[in-house]
Amino acid sequence: MSLLTIFATAILPIVAVSAVGFALGRYEDVEVDALNTVTVYVLAPALVVHSLTTSTVTGGTILRVVVAVVAFTAAMLAVAEVVGRSFGQSEPLLGAFVLVAIFANTGNYGIPLADFVFGAQGRSLAVLVTALQVVLLYTLGIYIAARGADSDPVSDMKQVFGVPLVYAVVLSLAVRWLGVAPPADSTLMETLEILGNASIPIMLLILGIQLSNVDMGGTLRPVGVASALKLVLAPVVAIAAVLLLGFQDPTVARVVVLLLATPTGVTPIILVGAFSGAQDGFAPGEFVSATVLVTTVLSVLTVTVLVAVLQSGAVI
Repeated sequence: MSLLTIFATAILPIVAVSAVGFALGRYEDVEVDALNTVTVYVLAPALVVHSLTTSTVTGGTILRVVVAVVAFTAAMLAVAEVVGRSFGQSEPLLGAFVLVAIFANTGNYGIPLADFVFGAQGRSLAVLVTALQVVLLYTLGIYIAARGADSDPVSDMKQVFGVPLVYAVVLSLAVRWLGVAPPADSTLMETLEILGNASIPIMLLILGIQLSNVDMGGTLRPVGVASALKLVLAPVVAIAAVLLLGFQDPTVARVVVLLLATPTGVTPIILVGAFSGAQDGFAPGEFVSATVLVTTVLSVLTVTVLVAVLQSGAVI
């Protein structure tokens, strides 16, 4: 499959819908918080429950996915810490640098991407990876963002218990384990499917609206370094993680790599704004916002190439 075909079938729909959201954010007074609330509390949990309860992925594969995501996060954390310190960065900018290198946009960007590239299996795996990322963001992510600040990061980590996605995953896995999932053609499952499908375009619209509010102020040097880590090194680390774990299904491994190679997520902006301390000069919030925008734009090229490599079977 040519790069142009991959772009047209997998990347262009994401760019097009996000562009609509970007235009709405620039020219209309859109309440993105309301969209976020609907997605977080209704659409995304429905997507999680439907995808995980109807997925054919086995428990062993789920465990491998969990280990791969944790191993990737640990490796990128170590690399980002070393690179950030070597450039003379200190807290709180160092924490922001680490966050943008580690956490990908597996939700608003990754779930639609996996759906377009790998279909239903890709979407269900993307949901699982996103749920894992949410747990890591509201535990490890908060701790990293709050380093050097006056707040108590351990206490702040309790916010993870207020994230609906966590409970949706637990419920879905429990239903699968007990073997009590309703039939796929039941009214309940069809309703969940409708709600879950609605989350895909809404997530992309939210992504575009959020990008329209990004401030590109400040120096671009640390943004360039962080973007290189996220778009160039992260796929390599993700590939190494799945190869070491020996996934039996190459499609599962490819989906995990693709998700972890997506651009920097928007949630780190929220975490830095809420928990990071103040700093003179290039503020952590400005740095994260700029990196989100740069990696999202450049990912049109990097993700297209990565999809071609993964589909060729040359690596996995």
